[in-house]
Amino acid sequence: MKSRKNNTNPLIHDFIMIMVGIVITIVLVESGLLNSFIDLFRDYYIISSFIAGIFFTSVFTIAPSSVLFVHISDYAPINGIIVWGALGAMCGDLVLFFFIRDRFVDDIMRMIKPKTIHHILRSVHLGFLKWLSPILGALIIASPLPDELGIALLGMSKVRTSLLMPIAFLMNMLGIYLLIQFSNLL
Repeated sequence: MKSRKNNTNPLIHDFIMIMVGIVITIVLVESGLLNSFIDLFRDYYIISSFIAGIFFTSVFTIAPSSVLFVHISDYAPINGIIVWGALGAMCGDLVLFFFIRDRFVDDIMRMIKPKTIHHILRSVHLGFLKWLSPILGALIIASPLPDELGIALLGMSKVRTSLLMPIAFLMNMLGIYLLIQFSNLL
């Protein structure tokens, strides 16, 4: 019974943290605190874009970061937001890559049976996933999905840090651009 609790506890904790992040985002938007923050840094969109970019990478902070990017795009040049936000996101991805990826991979490993893990790892290193996993990882970084999964795929495929940085920068640029463009359609 104890091992079952240990297997689900980090996942439940992560789910609760995601929900807390969403609730905090709603409270920040509805209370006007987010608008106050934006007004405070209105003349410093580079700083606010960079900070929003750092938080754009994690499952726990992607909701408030996305809202912040949309609000910043109301008064700042989109190209500047995209570049500075992507630089911040690249820094956030590097933090994830070096410090958090092991925990995330451990959470995934707890959910999957050992036989399946062996098959996945063998496929990543020897089979078709050897070339597919870095591509999927890059696409996940560009998508609205949290970067942890993309970073884990890039980490499992042994992508070097010197290659991760430009991938993270370009994919986050694309993700932030698509987020802003989609919000303008609404």
